[in-house]
Amino acid sequence: MAVWALGINHQTAPLDLRGRFAFALDRIAPTLQGLRQSFSSAGAPHSAVESAILSTCNRTEVYCAAEHAALDHTLQWLAHSGGISAQQLRPHAYLLQGDGAARHAFRVASGLDSMVLGEAQILGQMKNAVRAAEGAGALGSTLNQLFQRSFAVAKEVRTSTDIGAHSISMAAAAVRLAGQLFEDLGQIRVLFVGAGEMIELCATHFAARNPRQMVIANRTLERGEKLAMRLDASVMRLAELPEHLHEFDAVISCTASTLPIIGLGAVERALRKRRHRPIFMVDLAVPRDIEPEVKQLADIYLYTVDDLASVVQTGQAQREAAVQQAEAIIDAGVQNFMHWMDQRDPAGGVVPLIQQLNSQADDWRTQEIARAKKLLAKGQDIDSVLEALSRGLTQKMLHGAMAELHAGDVQTRTQTADTVSRLFLRSARSHRER
Repeated sequence: MAVWALGINHQTAPLDLRGRFAFALDRIAPTLQGLRQSFSSAGAPHSAVESAILSTCNRTEVYCAAEHAALDHTLQWLAHSGGISAQQLRPHAYLLQGDGAARHAFRVASGLDSMVLGEAQILGQMKNAVRAAEGAGALGSTLNQLFQRSFAVAKEVRTSTDIGAHSISMAAAAVRLAGQLFEDLGQIRVLFVGAGEMIELCATHFAARNPRQMVIANRTLERGEKLAMRLDASVMRLAELPEHLHEFDAVISCTASTLPIIGLGAVERALRKRRHRPIFMVDLAVPRDIEPEVKQLADIYLYTVDDLASVVQTGQAQREAAVQQAEAIIDAGVQNFMHWMDQRDPAGGVVPLIQQLNSQADDWRTQEIARAKKLLAKGQDIDSVLEALSRGLTQKMLHGAMAELHAGDVQTRTQTADTVSRLFLRSARSHRER
């Protein structure tokens, strides 16, 4: 089996390009079905290609496993899904296979490839991606091993190193930036647009600063109310946002909308009603929730996920030693995974040989049992039958080794003798050494 990965992230692609390839979690299953069907049209059996998609605000990655790698086809499929050509996507994409794909997956799970070095949220997102692939019937034994091992490596990295000790989350970074604009966060009104995991994280951080008011705006009131109850916040429908936008000093938005939900015109009207008192805005969504032109307004302080990069990297120097430790753990994990892959390789692995040995041993056992039954049917003594059965099995098991020991030149016989000794006399030798 070949394993490969194709992706774009915050280091290789700008925000608007990443937005083209953002897949909501509930769309992963049909998207995977489309990917696998595309392999069928390219000549590969649909069921023979394992696949999984990881899509977050900072990355979109496609992981595949099949008999033969198909990186170009995967690139073309992803480009088509985003409405651009493969030539346009290629300069921003990374294509990895074998140990390179495994190393990347392990680093992503461990938080080493994140904008926030050591952040833990990505691990949960990867687990969600794996569950989605399982639900779509797209996850086979190879990718399952890859991801389960990546989770184990990530756990070891987090428990054995200080990789996350100094990390600053996106949520904490948003609060820090707001504190630079407003003298007292306890006097501001904050609007949170959306009710997902990232908004919950941000709202929790802002709540710790006791703002004057917090409001959750969500498309469905029920989900917004659940979050609002936990944070002692108010709730409103997303449709009400334009008429109330001017009431808020800070707006944090992160929804799964495919189009911006806060436009330039709405913000301009809000500023006029506020008599141009500033608004702090953070757009954590990919694709964008807030039209990029809003950033040009004089009294708007708009930050995207990419704008927060310099803030969240604070303390990175202190984590260099932890990163080195983490990379060593990942190296060991990659070696173990590749060893597992090699064992499964029909061309050079041991699994097919083990299967052949078991099959041969079963044949010998079947032959000897059949012969023993015939002898018993003829009335022979059971002790003599068991003796004959054991002798027959022993002769069959040793015949190949004995033949090799008597064949070939001196050097070949010496090598064979060493191998036979290790295979058949291991327990006797160990007993003598003790």
